[in-house]
This record gives sequence, structure tokens and C-alpha cells, in this order.
Amino acid sequence: MIDDHALFREAIARLLAAQSDLEVIGEGATVGEGLEIIKTTPVDIVLLDINLGFEQGGAFLNLAKAEGFSGKVLVVTAGVSKLEAGRLLQRGCAGIFLKHERPQLLIEKIRDIMTGADAPQREVANSVLTALENGDREAQRPLTPRERQVLCGVFNGRTNKEIAHKLGVSESLVKAFVQQLFVKAGVRSRAQLVRAAVERYWKELEEGCEGAWT
Repeated sequence: MIDDHALFREAIARLLAAQSDLEVIGEGATVGEGLEIIKTTPVDIVLLDINLGFEQGGAFLNLAKAEGFSGKVLVVTAGVSKLEAGRLLQRGCAGIFLKHERPQLLIEKIRDIMTGADAPQREVANSVLTALENGDREAQRPLTPRERQVLCGVFNGRTNKEIAHKLGVSESLVKAFVQQLFVKAGVRSRAQLVRAAVERYWKELEEGCEGAWT
């Protein structure tokens, strides 16, 4: 299990431990901790939260694949948009489970995935593909290198002043880039920009943000 909420992990661990055919063999709060577990321990399925504080849990999918992980990944999250769900399915997750569902349904979902009875949500994935190919052009506009740097700062919870200091530019210039990102992403607030970043610019976040603001 990879989830930054310890109480949730403990509750799910107790739930799964009560099942004769399931065993929790490792827990982590970050992508890095999850990767260490799959490197050293055989794992059939990973329960992955995609909202790990300021860390994007979806990065685990590609990183685990690069490590040779051949098991399944079930995303267990509080909420996910159609666009984000489709991209997660495209990137290899076996399914998506919402935390507000009944616990027994999680057990059934895990068993279905392990037996192959639970096929990926093709309808959602196809609707996302259609949207990406024929829909909102703004969502597909690439970011400039400077926009990517500023977006990484916003995504990591930094203020305009902190971003300006990090990049060695003026605070007013950073503010201008943030407003530019608002327009490009079609949002009005930093919180909405963070959400849009996860949904639309996950590749830039994975490739450009890791370790840059620590």
C-alpha cells in the first residue's frame, strides 16, 4: 500500500489481514518507499493513492515499470476526474477505486483484478482519448521551459517570492508567468492550476519537478 495517510493504511491493513487469501507485505507513504518495497519483495498488487501530499502518486506507474515490476496497480483515491482516470488507465493501472466506497467492495475489486475478471474501464479511457484528440486544444498546448519551472514551483506549494528566488528572476516576472499558466490551463486560482497540472501536464511534472524543489 502506498498512501500518505497512516490511519487509512492501518484501517485497510486490518481489513485485508482478516481475509484468508490476502496479505499486506509492505506499506509506504511516498513513491520512493513504494519502489523500495517492490525492489525487495514479491508483490502481486499495489494499492496506490495518487494524491501523496505534493507528490504525484501516478509517477509510480512508470517508475515501477522501469524497475521491472510485473504486478498490478489499483489506484485507491478520494477523487479523480475522467481525464485523469483515462490517463492512469492508459499508463497501466489495472483499475480505480474511490475511497468513499464500501470496504467490502475494495476486497472484491482486488480479487477481481487478480483473477482477471475486472477489465480496464474502456469506456472512460476511450472518452478521454476522444477528448484529447478532438477536444480542448488548450489542454494540449506544450509548456515553455520557464512555464514548466514556474509550474513546478506552484505544484510544490511555493510562493511567487520563493519561486523568483529559486529561479533568480523578479517576483513580478513569476507573477506574470503564473497568470500566463492560468490562461493556458483555463483556470482562475493556484489550487485549480495544481489540479490542472496533475490532469494535463503530468509528464512535465514527472520529468521536470522531481527533486527540483527539495
